[in-house]
Amino acid sequence: MSNTLTGLIQYVYDSVDVVSREQVGLIPAVYKNTKADMVAKDQSITYDVVPVASGYDIAPSNAIPELDSSTVGTGTMSISKVRGTKFHWTGEDEVAIGRAAKDGIQNNKFAQAFRTLTGEMEADLAALYARASRAYGTAGTAPFGTAGDFTDAAAVLKILKDNGAPLSDLNLVINTAAGVNLIGKQSQVHMVGSGDPLRQGILLDIAGFKIRESAAIKQHTKGAGTGYDFIAAGEAVGQTTLSVEGGTVNTTGIKAGDVITHAGDTVNKYIVTTGLTATSGDIVIAQPGLLVAGADANELTVGDSYAANMAFSRDAIHLLTRLPLMPEGGDQADDIMIVQDPVSGIFFQVAMYKAYRAVLIEVAVAWGVKAAKPNHMALLLG
Repeated sequence: MSNTLTGLIQYVYDSVDVVSREQVGLIPAVYKNTKADMVAKDQSITYDVVPVASGYDIAPSNAIPELDSSTVGTGTMSISKVRGTKFHWTGEDEVAIGRAAKDGIQNNKFAQAFRTLTGEMEADLAALYARASRAYGTAGTAPFGTAGDFTDAAAVLKILKDNGAPLSDLNLVINTAAGVNLIGKQSQVHMVGSGDPLRQGILLDIAGFKIRESAAIKQHTKGAGTGYDFIAAGEAVGQTTLSVEGGTVNTTGIKAGDVITHAGDTVNKYIVTTGLTATSGDIVIAQPGLLVAGADANELTVGDSYAANMAFSRDAIHLLTRLPLMPEGGDQADDIMIVQDPVSGIFFQVAMYKAYRAVLIEVAVAWGVKAAKPNHMALLLG
């Protein structure tokens, strides 16, 4: 196979460098699962889920304690998307626009290809917001709005601490509205100790979080359901499946992603992971479940619509990614090149296909996403 893509290497890397730095926020923050090459599209792979350890009283004895009876659980995820973008050149195209113009256009075509694919991957990761455990903040109001006040970061950190998330690799990915406040109101030199955020637009490390921006942060529209309350048995601390009744659906009911509180606990804001479009039935919230028990007839309140800024430890969200697979012996591609995004670490496949009086270039990647540990995720409402 001839190295016909060699002359395009500089275009490809220039494009990746430019686009990756303006697009990605979630991709570099999540855990990259390395088992991707083992699976085909829609084929599941497993990952380990270690259970909570149980304590016991130690008493001297001439016999050793019984062996641990706990079972290491598993979760599954899969490659759900194999996506590509393409562009082509004909001889007539090249003559019509000239060499200099072609160079510029080709660079921009690669830029748009990488921008599209990283944008789709980023959007899939952002859509996992509805799997988070709890939330903090005021819906409809961008966080970090008071200069010198980092309570928003500290409060969402508290949620992760209380849930037992590891604190060594925490990330907070925010939208541009929150970014405006963070850079404009929290970046004075006397607050952060350096001028980097003012001069370079670098987001800060606050409360142990690496803070990044993403244009893909989701805007959640609340469900219109009202009047739901707990059934007679009530709901216990730690409960994740909550039985409710007495609701008025108003078409949408309680939606996945809605933020709810109940009359017995107006402090903790729980994220609904499975909603309800009936007057009674079950809704589901993420681990660790209710922190305060819900008594009979405690009414639920559905919070307002919000921007879903995401706080999490790296292990909470998995990104499974690989190159699209070729058949044994290859296909009709005249040349194939693998390109790594130096910022996100994602590998892309660039393939060239020579057709009749034309050349087709494809940029492609395969991926899947999973909220592996919802209790290590929280939302900062905006």
